[in-house]
Amino acid sequence: MSKPVVAIVGRPNVGKSTLFNVLAGETISIVKDTPGVTRDRIYADCTWLNMNFTLIDTGGIEPDSSDIILSQMREQAEIAIATADVIVFIVDVRQGLVDADSKVADMLRKSKKPLVLAVNKVDSFQKFGNDVYEFYNLGIGEPIPVSAASRLGLGDLLDEVTKHFGTFEAEEEEDDRPRIAIVGKPNVGKSSIINQLLGENRVIVSDIAGTTRDAVDTEIVHDGTEYVFIDTAGLRRKSKIKEELERYSIIRTVTAVERADVVVVVIDAEEGVTEQDAKIAGIAHERGKGIIVAVNKWDAIEKNDKTIYEYTKKIKDTLAFMSYAEYIFISAKTGQRMNKMYELIDMVRENQTLRVATGVLNEIMTEAVALQQPPSDKGKRLRLYYITQVAVKPPTFVIFINDKELTHFSYTRYIENKIRDAFGFKGTSLKFIYRERSGKEQ
Repeated sequence: MSKPVVAIVGRPNVGKSTLFNVLAGETISIVKDTPGVTRDRIYADCTWLNMNFTLIDTGGIEPDSSDIILSQMREQAEIAIATADVIVFIVDVRQGLVDADSKVADMLRKSKKPLVLAVNKVDSFQKFGNDVYEFYNLGIGEPIPVSAASRLGLGDLLDEVTKHFGTFEAEEEEDDRPRIAIVGKPNVGKSSIINQLLGENRVIVSDIAGTTRDAVDTEIVHDGTEYVFIDTAGLRRKSKIKEELERYSIIRTVTAVERADVVVVVIDAEEGVTEQDAKIAGIAHERGKGIIVAVNKWDAIEKNDKTIYEYTKKIKDTLAFMSYAEYIFISAKTGQRMNKMYELIDMVRENQTLRVATGVLNEIMTEAVALQQPPSDKGKRLRLYYITQVAVKPPTFVIFINDKELTHFSYTRYIENKIRDAFGFKGTSLKFIYRERSGKEQ
């Protein structure tokens, strides 16, 4: 099931970044080689009382005038309204209630999205306690006093945020239709792909990057199965600032991927695979989604009998962190191979939910250990006692061992490859959890 998305909105210098970093904790400082683990701190996976959610920071506003502050805050609020399940609106007790706060509060209230009002910089309840009441005038519920810098009141804030997750989960459980997110850089043909699958021009397409309007899920029935396609929309208006455009695009991608079972990463055949493509694909990989790489505009490429092989190798080198992904070369313009898309989606969905019997898994593991000894350190060898599958979407395996300090990613990869040799699992990542007999986990 997808995680709820919580967005933080607020004026400059009210402490948005501080609150984001404190709530995100150490999750954002983890350094991995996977593209898509962005270091610009736009989003982070968080947990509060065993409830998981994705936190997004909607925006760096660097204002020159009050007019720019307000227009950028409106844009920020639009991002939050369009993408979030819960919105945290942060204000500053020391600056008091200002006009921009009231105008953004009006927008947020009309969105009908759950809102949580956080009054920041309340370092002393004795000193600032009475000033908090002023923010009742915003008309968006009870203000929660917090101090992000001093880490005060954050538990109350998170309790209020997570209260809203129950309705989100109930809605998600009712809808078990396959969800497919179409992601990629602006102007690679995401909307054209949905139009082609749909057979009519329901999604607006233009040659100007970022012209797709706010995403509306497209429902398509194919061979009796109803699919929901999530198109990651671009900006409503053209942004002058490239960084903001990319930031918005990443937030859109994260929220769409979060809701999807299968992610189709669209790459422009003429442009080739880029660093931004790798970053977008990395977001889907991190979240354990089924992944299909669709190389669009294939009709525009001059080809010989080796072109697909060479092109695939080039992309696989860049996207080496997800060697399991499925590839398809298409043209949304001419319809080339578009009919194969559903077959691929169905296959990847099946693999995402495939369960392997415990007995069979242990046979594979025993044979793997016999062929290649597990790693050892200072005379102590890693021992693998037992393996069992505990979850799907993505398929998740727990391996019981003697000492997690002895584990090594290369041996995990070896076990993974043996399982893939037996069962394929094409198009989906596999997750492995090590558990010591004492109960410690990795």
